[in-house]
Amino acid sequence: MSDKDWNDDNELLELGPAEQVGKEQKGDTRAKGEEEELLSLDRPGKKQKSPKKRRGCLGTILYFFSVLILLGALAAAGGGYMLYQWVSDDLPSFSKIADYRPPLVTTVLARDGSLIGQFYRERRFLVTLDQLPKFVPQAFLAVEDDQFYNHPGVDIKAIIRAAIANFQHGGTRQGGSTITQQVVKRLMLTPEKSYERKLKEAILAYRLEKQLSKDDILNLYINQIFLGNNAYGVEAAARVYFAKNAKDLTIAEAALIAGLGQSPSAYNPYRNPKAAETRQHHVLRRMRDLGWINDAEYDAAINQKMEYKAMPSSNPDGGWYLEEVRRLLVEMFSEENCKKNGYDFGLYGEDAVYELGLTVHTAMDPVQQHAANEGLRHGLEDAAKRHGWLGPVKHLEPSEYKEFLKKKDFQLSDLDNDGWALALVTAVNKSGADVLLSESQRGHVAVRTMNWARKPNKRVAGSVTAVVVRDATKVVKPGDVIWVSRDTTPAPKDQKKKKNTKKNEVVEAPEGVKDTVLHVHEPVIALRLQQYPDVQGAMVSIEPQSGDVVAMVGGYAFGSSGSQFNRATQAQRQPGSSFKPIVYSAALDNGFTPASMLLDAPIIIVDQWTKKAWRPRNDDGKFDGPMPLYRALARSRNLCTVRVAQQMGVEHIIARAKALRLSPEFPATLAISLGAVAVSPLNMAQAYTAFANAGKVSSPRFITRIQGPWGNTIYESQPESVQAITPQNAYVMASLLKGVVNFGTGGKAKVLGRPLGGKTGTTNDENDAWFIGVTPYLVTATYIGYDQLQSMGRGETGSGAALPAYIYYAKEAFKAYPPDDFPKPAGIVFADAGGMNMPFIEGTEPGTGYGMDALDEGVNPEAAEQAQQGEDLLKGLFE
Repeated sequence: MSDKDWNDDNELLELGPAEQVGKEQKGDTRAKGEEEELLSLDRPGKKQKSPKKRRGCLGTILYFFSVLILLGALAAAGGGYMLYQWVSDDLPSFSKIADYRPPLVTTVLARDGSLIGQFYRERRFLVTLDQLPKFVPQAFLAVEDDQFYNHPGVDIKAIIRAAIANFQHGGTRQGGSTITQQVVKRLMLTPEKSYERKLKEAILAYRLEKQLSKDDILNLYINQIFLGNNAYGVEAAARVYFAKNAKDLTIAEAALIAGLGQSPSAYNPYRNPKAAETRQHHVLRRMRDLGWINDAEYDAAINQKMEYKAMPSSNPDGGWYLEEVRRLLVEMFSEENCKKNGYDFGLYGEDAVYELGLTVHTAMDPVQQHAANEGLRHGLEDAAKRHGWLGPVKHLEPSEYKEFLKKKDFQLSDLDNDGWALALVTAVNKSGADVLLSESQRGHVAVRTMNWARKPNKRVAGSVTAVVVRDATKVVKPGDVIWVSRDTTPAPKDQKKKKNTKKNEVVEAPEGVKDTVLHVHEPVIALRLQQYPDVQGAMVSIEPQSGDVVAMVGGYAFGSSGSQFNRATQAQRQPGSSFKPIVYSAALDNGFTPASMLLDAPIIIVDQWTKKAWRPRNDDGKFDGPMPLYRALARSRNLCTVRVAQQMGVEHIIARAKALRLSPEFPATLAISLGAVAVSPLNMAQAYTAFANAGKVSSPRFITRIQGPWGNTIYESQPESVQAITPQNAYVMASLLKGVVNFGTGGKAKVLGRPLGGKTGTTNDENDAWFIGVTPYLVTATYIGYDQLQSMGRGETGSGAALPAYIYYAKEAFKAYPPDDFPKPAGIVFADAGGMNMPFIEGTEPGTGYGMDALDEGVNPEAAEQAQQGEDLLKGLFE
């Protein structure tokens, strides 16, 4: 029986059995008759009345109290009946229990079945008794209601026993509520404390026992009970305290969890391990005394060492992906969509996502997601260092040192796996800075690890003219709080060895470490200066055949600075030259071939309506004259692209962009040929899937399947794609994109050592940097730039800023795919084009007479007029 009610103040319900009414005592009729006869003899000749018997004092009292008891019993019975009727009039129905739908956890899984994250308002996972070892429910019964299978819902003996115990101790020490009453209280009644509610609770408990079996009631209990740490039910508690499922609990672990029901906060093993152990031992004794475990099991459980560890509730790399899945789920389960698809869950939108207990299967690949996180992180950190030193996190006065270090919770493991930690600078000289990671742990930051930390200057940024810092005193000063990581680079040759006299150990003392540092308890750690980047970015990777989004990162750190803005899906930025493949794909269907000659020379475009002139330029400001189309794309020559667009007509570019499922509204201007339109990285990656998928553009797919709380599949998606361009056009485009890597602006990617296409992109003033990589199995868009439009500085181009992040990612991601080349479709022939063996759509190869060049104003009348105006204006400028 319960020591105390489940999560309640255990207010006492003083219920007693009906009093038994005693039999009314009767007088002695024989004595009464004799007395009457004697009285009649006193008066001869007259019939005498029989005298009345006189009651003794005791008889009168007994008679009086018998009447009172009878009347009291009748009044009590009548009053009890009236009270019962009054309380019963507004009792809730059992519909909530009959249709038991508690808030459950929605679990989101990666494609390999590993956990990405969870959505919930109450962390609860449904289990049934037959899924649990018998000692799990027995542990709860031992301390909550050991007579559960014997009473009718209310245990009168337990109530009386609790009342006596509470009276003796002058407070609430025990509760008399049964498990059935606790289920009723949680599922059917309001939480206020009153005798009326307790009476309702008892009546409902009695009725519930008539509606459900004992096992059904116990099943409700073990799923509903709150067990601390936001764990509702035994399954959630097993995951929170022991990182396992309830079916795998030991007797000792089950006893600890069962003991939490009385007071989850007081017995929380993370905060109060001693109290939790005491309570656990009490549960185990009760189980032994009841005969539910034997002495050997009891001894083993008592001696089992408790190891508390929570099961991970999320993948640290999956924050951006998880949030996108949440957004999609809320949309899918909107009331409108549910009704349209015939779903009736009773919950919609966020309520459905956070309470239905769904299992959501996604396309995320954990290995690739981690690689994307690391790739973008390194890319952004390197970009920030090229921009210069942004300064310390904060500066402390000497009087603040002690308090700062006292509050600092540093562990050496914080520096594992490229981890960072905050450090306090205590001394600086030209060659480096001494720092404290904690009160006892010292470190040293050599100047060679801060050679990038110059004063910011975007005019030099990452260029070769950037200043190299050689004096640490120009970077930090004592009292600065800085970010550091472990320095794993080889130590300088002049590094000297000194002894730690405290521990008699030899420690490595980098150049510049003062002798006074070396008497500490721990060896000095070699560290590197770090800083959080102010620039942002995104990376998203799609398998082109299925559209599965295997990795997506929307920024430097999910939730950093309170922001969850996903730059992979929500940012709309100009793609720059990474838009050019859309232009050249359209060109291949409108008279151009890889061998078409294009002119890289100055051009001025005059708007025929506004008469405003636009003078595009190449990124390097140079002109290379005539060149074949494949080389113009590889070297990203803007002027060649503008001439192709001018000669072909903008309408063909817009039509091709729409066919590739690019979503913006495109203005009918030649500037779009250079990427002057806002688009998201995810949308750009989607468009490029056509080049890797025989011309079919695939719809991005995040969610592959959804199961209900009991495992039934309620949604399953199929890959969706449409034929946007011909397989031949796609194959030639893939070949042109390989040229970008093999002899163009994407040359750094050759280090990956496999067939790979791609395109760099840089917008005006280095505001945005892009690289989109294409293989037969993976399309990846990488973007880097400030959230607020501004220049990243000289040299921050697609090849200089975005491509290195992509390479870091691809080195790991490509391990999952074979190094295959793009499959060649029918209708492709190879021919020589300026010394290069190039693929051509059959019938367009050199020698067939097919193909046009863009060496003059072209054939489009409007474009020709604009070109002539531009050339005339250009001549005027140079005369």
